[in-house]
Amino acid sequence: MRQTGAVTPEPLASTLDEQAAATRDAGERAFAAGWKLVATDLDGTVIPRDRPLSARTLAAFAACAEAGISVVPVTGRPPRWVTPLAEEAGLRGQVVCANGAVVYDLDRDEVVRQHELSRDTVRQVAERLRPVMPGIGFALEAVGGFRREDAYATRFDTGLEARVGGLEELLSDSPPIVKILAKCPGIPSDEMLERAVAEVGDLVNVTHSNAVDSLIEIMRLGVSKATTLADVAADRGVTAEGVVAFGDMPNDLEMLRWAGRSYAMADGHADAREAADDVAPACGDDGVAQVLERLLSWRGR
Repeated sequence: MRQTGAVTPEPLASTLDEQAAATRDAGERAFAAGWKLVATDLDGTVIPRDRPLSARTLAAFAACAEAGISVVPVTGRPPRWVTPLAEEAGLRGQVVCANGAVVYDLDRDEVVRQHELSRDTVRQVAERLRPVMPGIGFALEAVGGFRREDAYATRFDTGLEARVGGLEELLSDSPPIVKILAKCPGIPSDEMLERAVAEVGDLVNVTHSNAVDSLIEIMRLGVSKATTLADVAADRGVTAEGVVAFGDMPNDLEMLRWAGRSYAMADGHADAREAADDVAPACGDDGVAQVLERLLSWRGR
């Protein structure tokens, strides 16, 4: 039977978009008043997979610095992969590296904090993971360089390894290990992460930063981007409420949840988008720069 009488129309998409934008603007305006620090992941967040940092992103970083807002890169990269980029971006001060396992001071050109894994922990991780991921290969990120098993195929550091051999050989000189990397071709990173957390989650912190490379990254238990960023921020008198964070992958989750305001990239991992307060445009569209420009504009009003 046909209904009569007034019918409430469905909200138009444009109306919903306007409501979402108004909610976002209100949150950003409130945050910007006490904003003191930018914490940003690098790869997939401000560095697209196929090109370097954009002029717009560099300009946004410079504008933040001019406004007295520190920019702290928080990355899974080791220090040796950060210094050339920092020079290009004009960054100074400290960088959180290796998913929180290292803090590197660009001005002093030295590691100022490190969270090491014991040799026994490295052995236990390998012993527990080999049965559940046959063919897995391990590499060790030490403060003094990178070393790997033969089964761990490299993409970037081939020929630059401090040592290649069996796990005991890699550990024989007691290097200060800050991160374990593990690859198992044929098993997606998300699945590797799930298996690893089940097997060694009581022993170490496991994450990944690349959904397609069959790669996981393992740090000391309790160490993450968030924990070390909190220490770096505290040294500057900054609490979580004054920090805006950007990320795109599972290794950013703790940081996105910790920061006073956080954004996952629109083209990032679904878990990152769920963890963040809001979503920034895609990395290739200068999403971080777009958000920083808005936040800076709110400070001036």
